[in-house]
Amino acid sequence: MKITLITVFIGLMFAGGALAATTSADSGAATPSAVRLDVTKLKLASTSVLVLDAAAGNPIYSKAADTVTPIASVTKLMTAMVVLDAAQPLDEIVTVDIADLDLLRGSHSRLRLGSELSRREMLRLALMSSENRAASSLARHYQGGTQAFVAAMNFKAASLGLLHTHYSDPTGLSPENVSTASDLAKLVQAAAEYPMIREFTTTPSQLVEMTPTGKTLGFNNSNALVKNQAWDITLQKTGYIREAGKCVVMLVNIASKPFVIVLLASLCQYPRNARWEGGQAWDDAGDAGHTHEEDGRDEHRGEDEYRQTRPAWFGRLANVGSLRLEAANVAGRGFVKRHGWAP
Repeated sequence: MKITLITVFIGLMFAGGALAATTSADSGAATPSAVRLDVTKLKLASTSVLVLDAAAGNPIYSKAADTVTPIASVTKLMTAMVVLDAAQPLDEIVTVDIADLDLLRGSHSRLRLGSELSRREMLRLALMSSENRAASSLARHYQGGTQAFVAAMNFKAASLGLLHTHYSDPTGLSPENVSTASDLAKLVQAAAEYPMIREFTTTPSQLVEMTPTGKTLGFNNSNALVKNQAWDITLQKTGYIREAGKCVVMLVNIASKPFVIVLLASLCQYPRNARWEGGQAWDDAGDAGHTHEEDGRDEHRGEDEYRQTRPAWFGRLANVGSLRLEAANVAGRGFVKRHGWAP
């Protein structure tokens, strides 16, 4: 899947708790805050950015935060809220059907046709591993089917005051699923009110016994930072399709203070003959377990296999300037430790 993450922020955000000025890249306005952020040192590939002091409700840094853009699998936070709001039995069996196949992008999934899991397990896989067929099957088993489910997603968005958000499908594969960094900050805070969403988005990995085959499969979190003990992540969701670029939203505690971080539309340039499409480039620390379900790449690959299959130019590219800072954080380890930028 994706993501441009955040250690680039963290080493710059806190400097002994001294009073400093927060700056908006959009307006240049400054307001008092107990957070120090030197925006001149921020070299971000993300097109839209918002860092929000969740306790105070104040933006620490913003960049095109009101620009409407596709949001890919960040969509699944809303999918989860609608599922839980419906209060359907979580132990009820949900089946993957032909209607859950991705005919838009041909993305890969290890949930085969006929797979049967409880609604709870489908929700876990949709949030933790960003399984598209899991999200699709949850919507299809909603009262009234997928069409009614998507309508409920848009109704929920309106009720939360997400004025620039629209959903066309429950997976995020459609580029018509759009929002802004400002709206997504509200979405993150609303989703954090659901204990199950907090739990499932931060679960590092899960063994799942597949029915009816009886085979046990291991699924990993699409965001490797949840495995990093230096990070206190309350909730997160990643996303990637070509139209959206790499996206991530997080609610994270830094110095015992909650912050919402939204990074959208991160696009990286690399050689034209590169085997991968869509501006993907990952740090040489590796991204064990990182998934690529949205654009149809193989998912849940181990670190050794990943090292063997990535392009030869990849390591050099990911170590260039600000690209290294963001792409390295996709893996959420290695680079953070070497450079001492853990929170």
